[in-house]
Amino acid sequence: MNTVKALIIDDEITAIQTLSLMIRHYIPEITILKTTTDPYEGLLQLQSFSPHLLFIDIQMPLMNGFELLKKVPKINFSIIFTTAHDEYAIDAIRFSALDYLLKPIDAEELQNAFNRFQAKQTPEGANEPLYKNFMYNLDVADKKDFKLALPTMQGTFFYKPEDIIRLQGEGSYTKFFFADKSSLLTTYTIKHYEDILFNYGFIRVHKSHLANKSHVVNYLMDGMLTMSDASKIEISRRRKEEVMEILKNKV
Repeated sequence: MNTVKALIIDDEITAIQTLSLMIRHYIPEITILKTTTDPYEGLLQLQSFSPHLLFIDIQMPLMNGFELLKKVPKINFSIIFTTAHDEYAIDAIRFSALDYLLKPIDAEELQNAFNRFQAKQTPEGANEPLYKNFMYNLDVADKKDFKLALPTMQGTFFYKPEDIIRLQGEGSYTKFFFADKSSLLTTYTIKHYEDILFNYGFIRVHKSHLANKSHVVNYLMDGMLTMSDASKIEISRRRKEEVMEILKNKV
């Protein structure tokens, strides 16, 4: 993509000015940039300007970023959310394989987010399932019901954490094993998923393995965990004490 059009929607004029300056300085690939502090104007711009990339603030008084996106008939652009710390919103974003920047925005993080946008260029409409899943995650009453978006070479699939038995790192990829006996190879590292699933009962038992503690059947003296699908996972020596302590508290 030679010419990238971007739109910033943020109710704070100083935030717009700061991000605009950073974009001009650090991301010359964005050659056309428009901004607005009015979310209703932003809705019109999304239709008339048709940006490739939208930077949108989550917390806005008239209409927050999520409410605005629900009014968009078809999301055929990429989104980078901008927000002060909001744990629930950030979890919903990360579970949906979408991107965000924490305010105050760091220049290196901005460049990294833009690089991810360029790397993930997909056919028009291909991101629509990610945004639908994101809206679903926002609407559920409990974070345990979030669905995790799993991008693969065949497409993106969505699973609740409770349906995931274990994860196995395979270089830059991660293989998921599910309660229905199926498996998927995703295009992210196991470290990426460890960060996302940390608060959902997943234990790093080995450099290459994450286990859902609710699917642990027993611990054998040979240093192996038996999972609900009868698979066995080795516990690394240096993680053994920590894993045993966590499993003691297993509900």
